[in-house]
Amino acid sequence: MSITTRAAVCRVPGQPWEITELELDEPRANEVRVKFFAAGLCHSDDHIQKGDAPMRLPVVGGHEGAGIVDAVGESVTRVKEGDHVTCSFIPACGKCRYCATGRQNLCDAGKNAGTGMFPDGTFRFHQGGEDFGGLCVLGTFSQYAVVHEFSVIKIPEEIGFDVAALVACGVPTGWGSAVRAGDVRAGHTVVIYGAGGVGSNAVQGARFAGAKNVVVVDPVPFKREMAELFGATHTFATAEEAQDFVRETTWGELADRAIITVGILHDEVIANAIKVVGKTGQVTITAVGNGRVNENPGMLIGYQRRIQGSIYGGCSPLVDVPMLIGLYQAGDLKLDELITRRYKLDEINEGYQDMLDGKNIRGVIIHEH
Repeated sequence: MSITTRAAVCRVPGQPWEITELELDEPRANEVRVKFFAAGLCHSDDHIQKGDAPMRLPVVGGHEGAGIVDAVGESVTRVKEGDHVTCSFIPACGKCRYCATGRQNLCDAGKNAGTGMFPDGTFRFHQGGEDFGGLCVLGTFSQYAVVHEFSVIKIPEEIGFDVAALVACGVPTGWGSAVRAGDVRAGHTVVIYGAGGVGSNAVQGARFAGAKNVVVVDPVPFKREMAELFGATHTFATAEEAQDFVRETTWGELADRAIITVGILHDEVIANAIKVVGKTGQVTITAVGNGRVNENPGMLIGYQRRIQGSIYGGCSPLVDVPMLIGLYQAGDLKLDELITRRYKLDEINEGYQDMLDGKNIRGVIIHEH
């Protein structure tokens, strides 16, 4: 028997998020229904809404979310009704080649993220005979969603849903961009471009890994100030200022790592990141956009520089999400401080405008039930 749920949907690129009611199917085999209490306002959803990234429309937005398992379908083994869960925006089956080799961020079950449909080609959200996908086959901008059990991770009941929602994407993506994909090590000099919801966690990851210098580049004073709270040792408004500092503080050796977590990837930031790292340095690209690597190959060959793409920060969600929550519980990871403001679902467009205006590290939707 289906239920009705309120959700924020995107029908046409460039149009504001629309709040509407949808019919939601019952969970089928290996699926669960989650009653969401919180959803993070990640920039990736804004890319979909703006038309910057391909996605089948219409779609229910949201891929950061946390809530309670409200119902389970047949054959579900990972969680049970009543469990508190956060999401994994890339499902982790635990069995495919990539999961079995510690690369759950590349799980084969993530192939439907761009369509929002389930593996059998069907959808769970409907309205007037029209099917709605869920972003990353989730749709956390809905009060309720039916998702595959591979897309949920059980969390301790004492963890707040608002901070748990962030561990679904922004926290591991940023943290892993430093610690996993970025391979930051003790004593390194690291330059992080962009200090929003992902970049702030790259800062935390770099400091946790033992970097000597954690240098942040962001034009927004508020974000530079917050970056220091998360562990940045030096902050600059421009890449040129950061370049000069890195050259001076390393006696010309330059940085060991550069991590790109800006809101929209562009050619200039890639060029700056390549230029700031020295011999055997690595540039990790986590940001989404239309940037291209336009440098002469000699810029890479001569210094043996590396460019590393990063999805989910290279994290394995079934391992790293519980680990990050444990660090939070131990006081070694700041999550509450990431949340600048909480919004009602009806305020979602205001929340995204605040993000674009540089007012938020992370905004969070609090669902009303």
